Amino acid sequence: MRFKKSSLVAGVLSATLLLGACGTNDTSEKSNGGSGDGKVVVDIFQFKPEIADQFKALTDIYTEEHPNVTFNIQTVGGGADYGAALKAQFASNDQPDIFNNGGYQEAITWQDKLEDLSDQPWVKDAYPSALEPMTVDGKLYGQPVNLEGYGYIYNKDLFEKAGITDIPKTLSELETVSKKLKDAGITPFSNGYAESFVIGQHLLNLAFAQQEDPDTFIQGLHEGKATIEGNEKFDQVLDLLDLTVKYGNKNPLTTDYNTQVTLFATGEAAMMQQGNWTQPMIDKITPDMNIGFIPMPINDDEAVNDKLQIGVPSNWVVNKNAPSADKEAAKDFLNWLVSSEEGKKALVEEFKFIPAFKNIPVEGKGIGILGEEIVKYSNEGKTLSWNWFKWPEGSIPEFGASLQGYVGGQLDRDELSKALDETWVKLKR
Repeated sequence: MRFKKSSLVAGVLSATLLLGACGTNDTSEKSNGGSGDGKVVVDIFQFKPEIADQFKALTDIYTEEHPNVTFNIQTVGGGADYGAALKAQFASNDQPDIFNNGGYQEAITWQDKLEDLSDQPWVKDAYPSALEPMTVDGKLYGQPVNLEGYGYIYNKDLFEKAGITDIPKTLSELETVSKKLKDAGITPFSNGYAESFVIGQHLLNLAFAQQEDPDTFIQGLHEGKATIEGNEKFDQVLDLLDLTVKYGNKNPLTTDYNTQVTLFATGEAAMMQQGNWTQPMIDKITPDMNIGFIPMPINDDEAVNDKLQIGVPSNWVVNKNAPSADKEAAKDFLNWLVSSEEGKKALVEEFKFIPAFKNIPVEGKGIGILGEEIVKYSNEGKTLSWNWFKWPEGSIPEFGASLQGYVGGQLDRDELSKALDETWVKLKR
């Protein structure tokens, strides 16, 4: 299934990193799953620009071992709408063989396109909790990409320059730290609020994760028994948002993902709301940067705040409607990815991934400083849940737009809360 860039997809892809075809450009080779000589091209549509180069290199290794299989990889991420681009691919009938799915509601939405992977060899090695998002009616439809976590990444050297010796664990302490940084001539925050995923997904998730029971609260929203308006945790998250804007970079609403990471990695700001997936990008800009994580505090209760938001970011899925040769090659590659020495080494040392599999050790391996801190917080049980996969489909861009309106001054808090509730009611099923 060869990609043809429709005008919509081309427009989305032009805004982000594009990794071109690996292997032949002869579309006839892909017909009916391959040519007469048994060659197969596996089309992959993936969402992580941070690993685009490393992923291509890894598929090249697989091709060396399996000369009949080559890969056509396209990457849509770093702020571009992966979901919209993926839907455009399917609408144009240029469907990928392997793509990404977030699980939970998204798995149900795409279920008729997903191959059942319950019988795959790698299933026995996965952490059971990592399989939950893609398990529907007892069947498994996806392979977890990895484990990830996020909070505020901070520059330890800039903190030391400002005379800061302890990381903040409450909202008041975070404001004190921000003032010290500003007084030292250092911009405290690099805010990439042009991106819906930063403000309308990861930041907003904090209000859900800090509920006494996030699943019960979400169910209450679905049933009309709960509201965002008047909820204390959402109001506290807005206190945190206000603080980051007050002590952040200029023009946060026009600062995209790449700019946000670059501002931080070049030392122009001391903190940024991002996750361990940025480690490869940071390493490219400033190798061996002295960094770490600060949890995102919403109040002055240290026990409540000293946690990072950790989960499975996405899953590899196989298109059940792909030609049989494509499906078999795709499934073999995914198994090789997490079972071969080459695949396991690349996932940890090149991708800087925290494996979702028990058979991939991380001790002494190069998952990076940020990955090591995610593992530490996980082992200590200091974690908050990821909940956006349980939100109504299509809500993240609208949530993002509403929060951007709040940052820009078009909406006050009451208007914002009402807008978030209205979006939920409109989009829920």
